[in-house]
Amino acid sequence: MARVADPLERLLKQQEKLERQRARLEREAAAAAAKHEAGGVFEPGPRGTPMPGPAPILIGYGRTSTAEQEAGLEAQRRDLETAGCGRVFTEQASSVGTRPQLERALDYVREGDTLVVTKIDRLARSTTHLWDIVRDLDAKGVNLRVLNLGGETVDTKSATGRLILNIFAGFAQFEREMMLERQKEGIAKAKAEGRYTGRKPSARLKADDARRLHAEGRTVTEIAKTLAIGRASVYRALGMNPAKAPDTALPAG
Repeated sequence: MARVADPLERLLKQQEKLERQRARLEREAAAAAAKHEAGGVFEPGPRGTPMPGPAPILIGYGRTSTAEQEAGLEAQRRDLETAGCGRVFTEQASSVGTRPQLERALDYVREGDTLVVTKIDRLARSTTHLWDIVRDLDAKGVNLRVLNLGGETVDTKSATGRLILNIFAGFAQFEREMMLERQKEGIAKAKAEGRYTGRKPSARLKADDARRLHAEGRTVTEIAKTLAIGRASVYRALGMNPAKAPDTALPAG
C-alpha cells in the first residue's frame, strides 16, 4: 500500500504546487494591470526576481466638434478599436476649447504605449499644437500613430513617420493660413468698395423691437427678457441713462 500511496501523494503535491504557481501568476498579472493604470513603479518579485513592466498598449482618442453628428464619433471609435486600441477616449468638443478627454488620454499613456488617432485634425488645432503634443509624448516614451494621413498610416516611432507627419501638418497649417489671408483680402476689397458693413451686434438689430415694446408700456426688465438682451442694451436703444432711469414703463417721448 505504501508503494501505491507514494505516487498518488506526489501527484497531489505536484497539483498543489501548480495551483499555487497559477494563483501567483494571476496575482502578478492583476498587479501589473493595476500598476499600469496607476502609472506606478513595479517592485521586485519573489526571491528578488524583477517583475516585468506593463505591456505596451494602444490608446485611442477620437473627437468631433459639437456641431457634428454622433455617428462620426462612433465611426472613429470603431476604427480605433479595429486598430487594436485597448482603451479609447472620445468626446464632442471644439478644437479650440477645453478637451478633458484628451487630457485624460495624455495622462493615461505610459512608456512604450502608443496614442492612436484617426486623423491629425481630430487631435491638434495647429502644427504648433501638434508638435507640443508630440514633444510631451516623447518625454513619456510614448509614440503617436495617425491611421489616415494622406491615405497612409504614420507612426512617430520611425524617423520616416516623423518626417511625413511634419510635412503633412505643415501643409495643413499653410492651407489654413492661405484661407485666412484670402478672407482678409476679400474683406478689405469689400470695404474699399463700400460693400462691407461688418457683423452687426444682435442688440442693435433688436433696437426697433425694444422701442416698440417700450411704446406699449413694457418695463426695461420685461423688454430685456422678451428680446433676450441685456438691460443696458435696452437703455441704449431707448437713449436713456440707466443710472437715472427707473425700471418702469418709461414715458414714450
